[in-house]
Amino acid sequence: MDFELKKEQKDIQKAVRDFVKGEFKKDVILELEEKHEYPEKMWKKAAELGFIGIHFPEEYGGQGMGVFENILVAEELCRGDSSVGACLVLADFASEIVLHFGSDEQKKKWLPQVAEGKVLSCGAFTEPDHGSDITSMNTAAVKDGNEWVINGTKIFITNGGPLAGFYSVLCQTDPEAKPGYRGLSLILVEADRPGVSAASVGTKMGIRTMHTAEVNFKDVRVPLSNLIGKEGKGFYQVLEFFDESRILIGAQGLGTAQGAFDRALAYVKSREQFGKKIADFQITQHKLADMATKIEMARMLVYKAAWNFDQGRIDPKLTSMAKMVAGRTAVEVADEAIQLLGGYGYMLEYEVERFYRDAKICELYEGTKEIQKNTIASALLGKLK
Repeated sequence: MDFELKKEQKDIQKAVRDFVKGEFKKDVILELEEKHEYPEKMWKKAAELGFIGIHFPEEYGGQGMGVFENILVAEELCRGDSSVGACLVLADFASEIVLHFGSDEQKKKWLPQVAEGKVLSCGAFTEPDHGSDITSMNTAAVKDGNEWVINGTKIFITNGGPLAGFYSVLCQTDPEAKPGYRGLSLILVEADRPGVSAASVGTKMGIRTMHTAEVNFKDVRVPLSNLIGKEGKGFYQVLEFFDESRILIGAQGLGTAQGAFDRALAYVKSREQFGKKIADFQITQHKLADMATKIEMARMLVYKAAWNFDQGRIDPKLTSMAKMVAGRTAVEVADEAIQLLGGYGYMLEYEVERFYRDAKICELYEGTKEIQKNTIASALLGKLK
């Protein structure tokens, strides 16, 4: 087993680090967060450099890389900044659904636009009354001639709003199906279709530069050809997508933890208390040792999950472990980073308080940590039968 990154992968890491160093300006980012504005210029630049959709085939605007290279990019972006990094990491959110299940026409039309930074992609799964339960949907799509007519509401939709290009909408297309999830389908809905409207969910604890919306579909008509994949297979397609996206969120958590650690380490090496550097105190050293160890454990899980996926082995247990551990690590490390900075850690200027607020989302979206435990336990118990 080789734990060494290939030269090409190291070059990708360096390229992202150089981008972060040149483009992630603290004063600009703090202003974006205060105004709740999306980092459009940084997003466009990241797309220009090929960081968005790096795992897309070249014919669709990507670089033909794998999930592993994609999570390397994600880790470095979130290490550079937890807020802007998250926006760029998820600029192509749920586009993998089109990549893996969409028609040639859907891929050719939308994936290059995502990779080039022209539009954001969105997965419209979560509903106000269902939360983590995607086995049944109130959003319904009914056939009318050669069109689908869609009605319903989705909540907490990442990238929903003014920059969205399209939504991959999970709909109930067969209300008579038993169990209900066998009647779910995914339908691509262009954001500018009549009847589609999006509104911000309001001020969030973290990831404030990211668009998060409530999206309403009122008598929205799209061609039958907008069906993604096969009718009645939407639930299974979303589950397969989650196996990939959980690794990405794990990388977001990993990068967020590393970024908080970097700032705490720099602070304790320069700050003096009681006549010596804070880093010289054993209690500080023990905190740093614990933080670094947690990060490395999370990195091993996330990297293994990504590598495994690229080998064609989809392992829900492993991807859930990676997301759960990395999310928890992000929260715990960012919390300890604030503690090491003391009062300064509580101030916006020193950034770690924002890393702390941004970290928590990694335990919530793409399946809460409780959902991840359910997945892990199901895999374990299934093997015992």
